[in-house]
Amino acid sequence: MWHYFPDQYMPSYQLNRALSQAHYGGGEFAECLEAAAEITPGDNESFHQAWAKIGNKIYAEGEAAAQNGNRATARRAYLRAFNYLRTSEFFLKPSDARKLPTYNKCIDAFRKAIPLMDNQPLQLKVPFEGSYLPGYLFKPAGVANPPMMIMFGGLDSLAEELYFGPANWLNERGVALMVLDGPGQGESLRINHVHSRYDYNVPATAAYEWAIANLQTEIDTQSIGVMAVSMGGYMAARSAAFEPRFKICAIWGAVWSYYDIWKNRPDNHPLAEIVMHIVGADNMADARERLKNFTLEGVAEKISMPTYILHGEDDRQNFVENAYKTYEALTCEKYLEIVPKESSGSAHCQVDNFTKVFNLYDWIAKKLHE
Repeated sequence: MWHYFPDQYMPSYQLNRALSQAHYGGGEFAECLEAAAEITPGDNESFHQAWAKIGNKIYAEGEAAAQNGNRATARRAYLRAFNYLRTSEFFLKPSDARKLPTYNKCIDAFRKAIPLMDNQPLQLKVPFEGSYLPGYLFKPAGVANPPMMIMFGGLDSLAEELYFGPANWLNERGVALMVLDGPGQGESLRINHVHSRYDYNVPATAAYEWAIANLQTEIDTQSIGVMAVSMGGYMAARSAAFEPRFKICAIWGAVWSYYDIWKNRPDNHPLAEIVMHIVGADNMADARERLKNFTLEGVAEKISMPTYILHGEDDRQNFVENAYKTYEALTCEKYLEIVPKESSGSAHCQVDNFTKVFNLYDWIAKKLHE
């Protein structure tokens, strides 16, 4: 992976993430590099300030374009503003008074872009245990009753950011995408206070059954798969293991045990407070104890549908051993693709070269259309 900041993996990774999403409307290379130039490596406050500055600037441009009736310009500005403001919020501690307003503004930008899109997604609210899981249905244009994937992000990621890649890749292959903020993610966490849980099959089944009941005129309800990315590698596998009605399972970045990933990380790790937030813990000792249940031990072998695992050999967040261990435990029809470390796209979830995910998405389309 390209390190804009020498010897500073995390801010370099986040920059790569924004640059890759720029191909799909989530940024402009020059603007991303403009923000990066104002970041002091290792200083999360400068990281927030730099991305917030460009995000607010582009948001204002979107507002001006919308007021002048320039729909295409406004749409593109709102989408870029969303992603810049999302990035600026990423390292803010949950206790930071700026976190929620920054999140709200980035979501406002994305939702202002929706009525300006040629192919507008449906906004969803899936009822869940006295609350709801928010999300979107992205359908391929001109395709009646397409098959569909239900997708969750990772850690506390936002459903909206999955527009910049997965929604495009599936739609252009004739597949719909239902993307949700699951427990511990996005609006479900920040607004509804629904924390993450090891039995992710419960929200996945709720999403599946809601889709069957409410999307009969929108999708092929006989062809629904499940997928997730990053920490979602655990979520997708767990969901597939206990919900056999899914037609396929796609694991984009494997996780065998989320506890194993965190047991030796320091308490001051850049993502530590995010982990505490998603599981509702007050300290890392409590968080690690809760993460012990986030394991595929005794679970992976229950997956019955065809399953594809994609993982980067140079993944520094979820080491490649997670992919091998998960693959070996599977007893279903299975496929494993490892992007070699000598290649771009070998970083965590291929953020340094999104084209390396295309084999996975081709497989999804073929399997769902069978």
